[in-house]
Amino acid sequence: MSDVALAKELQQNIERLKQEVGKIIIGQKPVIHEIILSILGDSHALLIGVPGLAKTLMVHTIAQSLGLDFKRVQFTPDLMPSDILGTEILDESRHFKFIKGPVFTNILLADEINRTPPKTQAALLEAMQEKQVSIANKNFELDKPFFVLATQNPIEQEGTYPLPEAQLDRFMFALKLDYPDFDEEVEVVKSTTITRDVQVNPVIDKAQILAYQELVKKVPVADNVIEYAVRLVGKTRPKTDAASELVKKYLDWGAGPRASQNLILAAKANALINGKLSPDIEDVQAVAKGILRHRILLNYKGEAEGVTVEDIIEELM
Repeated sequence: MSDVALAKELQQNIERLKQEVGKIIIGQKPVIHEIILSILGDSHALLIGVPGLAKTLMVHTIAQSLGLDFKRVQFTPDLMPSDILGTEILDESRHFKFIKGPVFTNILLADEINRTPPKTQAALLEAMQEKQVSIANKNFELDKPFFVLATQNPIEQEGTYPLPEAQLDRFMFALKLDYPDFDEEVEVVKSTTITRDVQVNPVIDKAQILAYQELVKKVPVADNVIEYAVRLVGKTRPKTDAASELVKKYLDWGAGPRASQNLILAAKANALINGKLSPDIEDVQAVAKGILRHRILLNYKGEAEGVTVEDIIEELM
C-alpha cells in the first residue's frame, strides 16, 4: 500500500475509532483526540482530573477499540516496583524464574499514578523510554506497540506525590479533563442509570497501529514549521534571550528539547487525521497546550497572582 493510501486509511479508521469510543464516553472529544495523537506518535499520555470524570473508563474503551492487550495497575502508597515490572522467584528445581508484571502489555493504565511514592513511579521510566525492563542484569523487551496512559488526581488533593520532572517529560501530553457541561451530564446520567448493553468493537489492529506510527515518522515537515516549534519551546525558558518579560516574571523553568520533538510528532499525526499530508503552524498550535503544560513550571509569583500555564502558552503563541 502506498503512503498516500495508508494516510487515507488512517484518517478513516481514526474516525471509526472515535465513533466506537463515543458509544461509551460522552463528550471529552478533545481529550480522546489527543490520546489518539500520543498513540500515533508512539508515546504516552497523562490524564489529569478529579475523581469521577471517567478517566479509567476512557482508557479502557480506547484499548478495546484498538484490540490491544490491556492491563491496569491501581497505584497506592504501598505499591512496590516489582508489582509493576515483575519479580524473580525460586522454582521447584531451585532455579530463578522471572514472573512478568503487568507492564508486559500493549496499553498499561497507571491509575492514580501520583498516589504512589516516587520510587515506584520511577519504575516506569525505562519502560516508557526504552520499551524494555531490566531485572537482575537481564533485559526484557516489551511487546510493541506499548503505551502508558496514566491518570492523575490534582496535586492539591490529599495523599498525592508530585511526579518527578524526568517522568513527566516522558508523557507526550498532559490532558486536563473538566466537568461535563449540563447537556453532557444529563446524557451521562440517562445512559448510566438504565440497563444498557453496548458492544465496543476493535476497529484497528496491532499491525495497523505500527504501520501508522511509521507513517507519522515519514511525514515531511517544512523547515519553517520545525523552526516555529523550536522557537515556541525556546520562548518558555526564562534564563534565555528568547524569553519574554512574562516568562521571566512568572516561570521557574521551561520545556526541554523533547517538547520540540513531541510538538512536531503530534503535529504530523494531527495533520494526517485531518486529511493533510504535511503539518503547518496551525497543527503545532493545536497540540501546544497539551504538550507544554506539564513541562513548564510557574514560580511563586505566578502562583500567587493566579497566572495559569495555559495563559502563558496562549501568550507565547
